Amino acid sequence: MKQLQVLLRERKARGYQIAKTSKVIEKDGVWFVPSASNPHQVYQVVLTLEGAKCTCEDYKERSVYGLKCKHYFAVQYVLTKTINRDGTTTITQTKRTTYPQDWSNYTKAQTEEGRLFKELLKDLVENVPERIREGAGRPRVPLSEGLFCAIDKVYSMQSSRRAYSRYKEAESKMQITKAPNYNVINILLNRQDMTPILTNLLHITALPLKSTETKFSVDSTGFRTTLFSEYCKDKHNTKRQHQWVKCHALTGNTTNIVASAIITTEHANDSPQFIPLLQDTANQGFSMLEVSADKAYNSKDNYNAVSEIGGTAYIPFKSNTSPWGNSSSQGSRAKIWRRMYHYFQLNQEEFLTHYHNRSNVETTFMSIKFKFGDCLKSRNFVAQMNELLCKLIAYNITVLISAMYELKIEPNLLS
Repeated sequence: MKQLQVLLRERKARGYQIAKTSKVIEKDGVWFVPSASNPHQVYQVVLTLEGAKCTCEDYKERSVYGLKCKHYFAVQYVLTKTINRDGTTTITQTKRTTYPQDWSNYTKAQTEEGRLFKELLKDLVENVPERIREGAGRPRVPLSEGLFCAIDKVYSMQSSRRAYSRYKEAESKMQITKAPNYNVINILLNRQDMTPILTNLLHITALPLKSTETKFSVDSTGFRTTLFSEYCKDKHNTKRQHQWVKCHALTGNTTNIVASAIITTEHANDSPQFIPLLQDTANQGFSMLEVSADKAYNSKDNYNAVSEIGGTAYIPFKSNTSPWGNSSSQGSRAKIWRRMYHYFQLNQEEFLTHYHNRSNVETTFMSIKFKFGDCLKSRNFVAQMNELLCKLIAYNITVLISAMYELKIEPNLLS
């Protein structure tokens, strides 16, 4: 019985996701529900007095146990049933909520992005303190100007040599004093002391939206490198596999701004990065009312960390999770865990409504990769980490440009 209840909850959750993301239509009493795994497959659901019939294999195999399929629940989520006083039933179809695009301001933001990007970037790098020059020798490129060129190069997606023309253009517009040699920027990105500086610049780009963002999502994604791992080839005689760099990020659900990020190797686990990302964002002054994440982040420590900063975590529980946990779970951590576990079990639809805000972080990752590529050109991990931080900074600046037009925000990146 318990296993059937678990299966039922899973199908309700999947049906909710289908109804939310796909177009469920009705024609001549038959509901056409797209497959969750194959966009070219459509199942037919017929509602009857006894319940419903579906053409999917899941219905054929398990309907004998009284278990309804996810396509049935998808239909239920787009219907509202009202039982009248005379015993009759009124069924009203509801439409999915859509959000119209402000095309006028969107167009302005896109057409002005190239100009505004360099203006905001110039203000941003002014926050970088210059190094004190010791001894004689050739004058160094100012650190702020080197970072300006590095982030602008990543924004343009050009190679080191081809990006030199952008440096000359910035010089002509007095955005930098002198265009540096292309290799100077490569050397800069290979420096380990650039990582905390770039991380701080990422934080500064998120601060203008501090009053806008109160709900956040956490997830991770991989960025491909130009290096290959020989392990699979040597051990399993397979084709060479690309090495990856992993980006763990906490993003706002309203504008998809990246509030905090941690870069690790491809094999780093997700859950240990949750609390550092959370604390990093809270320390910037963000009010974090909700934080959504997938099951990989489900732990008592993560739930408790969100509660301590005054927010609520929406992290779904696995089917084999116990509300009591191990015997060592005591105090407030255990209370929060049990409260959210029972809330998840008894109000799953409401819980999932909050949880599905997590799709915003996936949208953020897709946007970054679409705009600035999913491949890192640098050859070593330090440079790859710095290059990826430059991508995130460039992306945040483009988000600020959109916010200038759509939310009427005037970002001030000068400290």
